[in-house]
Amino acid sequence: MAYLTKEALQAMGFKAVGRKVKVSDKASIYNPEAIELGDYSRIDDFCVVSGKVTIGKYCHITPMCLIAGGSPGITLSDFCTLAYGVKVFAQSDDYSGSAMVNSLIPKKFKNEYLAEVIIERQVIIGSASIVFPGVTIGEGCSVGAMTLVNKSTQPWGIYAGNPARRIKDRKKDLLELEAQFLKEQRE
Repeated sequence: MAYLTKEALQAMGFKAVGRKVKVSDKASIYNPEAIELGDYSRIDDFCVVSGKVTIGKYCHITPMCLIAGGSPGITLSDFCTLAYGVKVFAQSDDYSGSAMVNSLIPKKFKNEYLAEVIIERQVIIGSASIVFPGVTIGEGCSVGAMTLVNKSTQPWGIYAGNPARRIKDRKKDLLELEAQFLKEQRE
């Protein structure tokens, strides 16, 4: 995997780029002026990131993910991971047939649903999962592979299914590990 140099990242015109950020040279970035990349975060091969997107510190977006922030935006808080093939949408067309659809049609003929997506800290979203517009995934949640998240989640839960449902509570042990990790980073 080859990552863009610091100079190449700066030349792209991101809204903000933190320290030691890694972005694959095989990732597709659209609207970099609306994208913020936090310290030590990484975007891997074949990802598409577009629109208003804020990525916190120590976030990992693994290969083949799509983050479509559009105008409402998507926020990934610190220590989030999107596993292979996760798709996160902050906007969607109206599929009912009462309006036209697709990005080639002027807005006056469409009825798009636009709503911010917030992924709070210490969240992991499993492979091939989909997150719909307007969802907040609560702090510490774990979302199982191939899960459809169409409603907000409560913090520290393990969610799975189509649509997502809470299976059980998630352990908070990782918070002690986070504190230890951050302490070691400062030393």
